[in-house]
This record gives sequence, C-alpha cells and structure tokens, in this order.
Amino acid sequence: MSRVFFVRHATPDFNVHDDLIRPLTEDGLKSTLKVSDFLQDKKITKAYCSPYKRSIDTILDFTNKNCLEISVINDLRERKISNSWIEDFHAFARNQWEDFHFKLLEGESLKEVQDRNVQALHSILEKHPQENIVIGTHGTALGTIINYYDKSFDYNSFLRIMDLMPFIVCMEFEGINLVSIEEVIL
Repeated sequence: MSRVFFVRHATPDFNVHDDLIRPLTEDGLKSTLKVSDFLQDKKITKAYCSPYKRSIDTILDFTNKNCLEISVINDLRERKISNSWIEDFHAFARNQWEDFHFKLLEGESLKEVQDRNVQALHSILEKHPQENIVIGTHGTALGTIINYYDKSFDYNSFLRIMDLMPFIVCMEFEGINLVSIEEVIL
C-alpha cells in the first residue's frame, strides 16, 4: 500500500498576482512548521511538488529537515484561470465546479486540471509502490483529484476547504486504486 500526503500550500500573499512566484505570508511561513511536525513520523521517502513557490515553500522545512529532494512536476500545478486577474473568484469557481469543461480564454477547465494532476499522481504511484510520499499542491488541483475518486466532492466541498491553508489529505492506494482518504486540518 502507498500513502500519499497531499499538502495544500499555506497562506499566500494575494497581493502578488503572478501564480508562479506568489510567496507565503509571514503567517503562512510559520504554519509550515506545523506541516513539518505532522509529517515528521510518517516515514516519507519521496517528495513531489507543483512548480509554484507557495507549494514548494510549504513543504520545504519538512524536506530540508529530512534530507529529501523535492521533485518538481509541472503537471501538478494549479489551474490557470486566464492571463488576467479575476475579481469575482467565487462566481468563477462555481461556474467551473458546475461545468468541468468551463474555462476562460487562455485558461484551463477543471477537467483539464484533473486529467493532468491524476496522470501525474498515477505516474508517481507506479514509480513508488509501497512508499509514503508527500505532494505539495493547491486547493483546486487537490479538489479535482479528490473529485476523481469521489464524485460527491463538488463546489460546496471546495468552498469548505477553500480557506484551509495549509490543508492535508492522506490517501492510501493499492496500485493506483484509492483505498482510503482522510483529511487533516492543522
């Protein structure tokens, strides 16, 4: 059995609109220590992450303390909304969760996000059977992964976790088949 600890990033600085380099706030950086404490006894052997700074920084304290290299996988990134900042995120998110193919110009649909994230996850699971793995991720990306295995995870479920930063979900797998899922709120 493989165990994957998905760590949704800590609180980012939303004043920085560039997704790739958006840093954590001071409180976000402090909460990464809670992530490290939680993961410390989980016998994690591999670390993967989205290429976004806030996700890397959320697991960095843990990986540094445990001499683990973070393998960055571009397909684990958050969904691209569009090339411009949107003001009404809630309306946009509702449209996406109600229609997994909805997207803005130059953006991604949740179906596209789900397909690439799940494909990356399956590749990781196939490379590391019977291992415990940490994956630094994002709220929407993680939501689409949960939805892939549990279709009851919907817009209301997303709203419930939207402000949980950091947020950890532990999934156990036999091969690429989900066996169990557990949420951890720090």
